[in-house]
Amino acid sequence: MHSYETRYDVIVVGAGHAGCEAALAAARMGCLTLLLNMSLDGMAVMSCNPSIGGLAKGHLVREIDALGGEMAKNIDATGIQFRVLNTRKGPAVRAGRAQADKQLYRLRMKRVLEQQPNLHVKQGEVTALHLESGELRGVDTRSGIRFLGKTVVLTTGTFMRGLIHIGLINYAGGRAGDLPSLGLSDQLKALGFEVGRLKTGTPARLDGRTIDFSRLEAQYSDDPPVPFSFSTERITMPQVPCYIAYTNQRTHEIIRSGLDRSPLYAGIIEGIGPRYCPSIEDKVVRFPDKERHQTFVEPEGLETVEYYPSGMSTSLPIDIQIAFYRSMVGLEQVEIMRPAYGIEYDYVNPVQLHATLETKLIKNLFHAGQINGTSGYEEAAGQGILAGINAALKVKGREPIMLGRHESYIGVMVDDLVTLGTREPYRMFTSRAEYRLLLREDNADIRLREIGHSVGLVDETTYAGFCRKQGQIRDELERIRATRLSLNPEEKSWCKRHGCADLHKGASYEQLLRRPEIGYQQLQEIDRQAAELPSAVREQVEIQVKYQGYIERQLEQIERVRKQEEARIPSDLDYKAVPGLTSEVREKLERFKPDTLGQAARIQGVTPAAIAIISVMLKGRGEQ
Repeated sequence: MHSYETRYDVIVVGAGHAGCEAALAAARMGCLTLLLNMSLDGMAVMSCNPSIGGLAKGHLVREIDALGGEMAKNIDATGIQFRVLNTRKGPAVRAGRAQADKQLYRLRMKRVLEQQPNLHVKQGEVTALHLESGELRGVDTRSGIRFLGKTVVLTTGTFMRGLIHIGLINYAGGRAGDLPSLGLSDQLKALGFEVGRLKTGTPARLDGRTIDFSRLEAQYSDDPPVPFSFSTERITMPQVPCYIAYTNQRTHEIIRSGLDRSPLYAGIIEGIGPRYCPSIEDKVVRFPDKERHQTFVEPEGLETVEYYPSGMSTSLPIDIQIAFYRSMVGLEQVEIMRPAYGIEYDYVNPVQLHATLETKLIKNLFHAGQINGTSGYEEAAGQGILAGINAALKVKGREPIMLGRHESYIGVMVDDLVTLGTREPYRMFTSRAEYRLLLREDNADIRLREIGHSVGLVDETTYAGFCRKQGQIRDELERIRATRLSLNPEEKSWCKRHGCADLHKGASYEQLLRRPEIGYQQLQEIDRQAAELPSAVREQVEIQVKYQGYIERQLEQIERVRKQEEARIPSDLDYKAVPGLTSEVREKLERFKPDTLGQAARIQGVTPAAIAIISVMLKGRGEQ
């Protein structure tokens, strides 16, 4: 094995969405970083849906941007349809989603990686971790090169022992057209990691020239499109429509006729698939009374005829795929350019991670993305930036960052994974966040920009702009509390027009904004100063005023549980020596090895009484 002459601070294995963010974070923080990928043409590839964002996922993208990541900027520069979802609901559950030009997205991210100072990008398949006397020293590649590094971040995606299924045919692959990664998961298992098997899938890609779009329902971009990044002023890419199509009873009959050749139902697939994103055959079997299922037929780019039928993933044989697509209105003559397939791959149980994403078994080894059992580009990227930051901080001898459930969706996701583990592909939902009124898309910078700046990912110019925005919000809140109605003729007319005739003289503008029917759009008719404010400032002030009571209540809840969340449990604590714990609780705690009392409290089967016992013991030892 030839040892490469350069010694790196951080080595990132895999250049999917997790690996890209991890490598950029470490390099931008001043660490000499190596990014290894099996193919340099396969970086930031959108293996499945050519889109970024969606419900809860859009929150993750905004948080990555607030920390100083790249995903939001990349989609803003390459997105061809932007929409804000849930606009009729409250701000906590509104989320952005954008279709990407798939190839432009990949190529722009590749360019950013290649031009990043401190970052070396190389092609190579990692087959093993290199350890000396049990300590991590680097990685070995199939080509016989050993790369030495102080820390390693594994972001292997679906490549570890990847197996592709199309009907009863299967073959090894990390995704269609790519080879699998072999050897690494066997070594991880030998080192004591719990290696499991998961399954996911992707729909066919359709030839847009053979689709009758006139018979489908068009869905257009918002006008103007709303960017993801707090740094993007406006979207300049051309915007194109998506289309809505539906399955029917004939479609379902064809799907049922092929179930005997479905690897999912024939028992060939061992891995557990995503419960919240089932294959089309799963939908048909699980919901037999449903007359139709909706699909969004989405363009894969401006310079290609390929279309992606969202929600139609399947591993049925190709003849069944052709038949069921052609049974749908508007798709009667459709040609499949790439068949749908299912894929099985290895992952590592994330309960063996600290909340920093460093593994508990091997120091200086971090895991991020689908290796932790998650599903989705955004979930992967959120873990990637956290792992990259903490790997860099470890090299610098600084304390790691751990994002709490009250701070971010990234924090919710990581806490769910490291305390509960997962036996199926994990997907982010707003319902997973108990403090979701505080964790909105619109305030991700307010929550996380300071952290991004403190670790060196947010530059001074960007940070200065953020500080100006914060000052404008504070000033505006003070101004609307102090500014009051005089009820002159103009204001009386305005009150009558907007159903506020009950307002008395001296009512403040803050009181006006508390009313459901009044927002800045109405207020600026009589308040010229409000009209001059940046829209982002108006949005923050309006939300803070309207939801003040709810926000204060959640802040009180956070404060009540803060001490428990922050109380550290020594890694060497012997639970057998803690009197009063049941055998079941001891077994759970020994297996999960929680870092804090808060994590321990969320482990299924660990009772409040057990938490109280441990808390008293820690206080007695001076640990709290």
